[in-house]
Amino acid sequence: MTAKCARLTNPPHTRARGELIEQAACAYLRRAGLNLLSQNWHCRYGELDLVMRERDTVVFIEVRYRRDNRFGGALASIDQRKQHKLINSAQAWLQANAKWSHLACRFDTISASGPEHQPQLEWLRDAFRP
Repeated sequence: MTAKCARLTNPPHTRARGELIEQAACAYLRRAGLNLLSQNWHCRYGELDLVMRERDTVVFIEVRYRRDNRFGGALASIDQRKQHKLINSAQAWLQANAKWSHLACRFDTISASGPEHQPQLEWLRDAFRP
């Protein structure tokens, strides 16, 4: 089941920018051969931006955007606390979507930078491990 909710803590223009970046990331990954299973899936632990399948692997993808890299860039913002939330959310997703639970899993990131209408995307496979 896919849940799509607005992030209430962010202003509308920030949500719209996030949706544009996630759409660009999803299209990029689809062109690379991944299939979308869920987008913006919410649970009590947090949100999974994209859940996709690449052959026999379920891929949990965190999409991060930074206009510039002054503060370490998008990937630097995925600290151990955020990783823990993603791992717990992924476990909840697998429990809710048991037909995929027999597959291997990995955590990827898409780092987006530059203008939101034409972002530069960087895909990091296996960005971290539980």
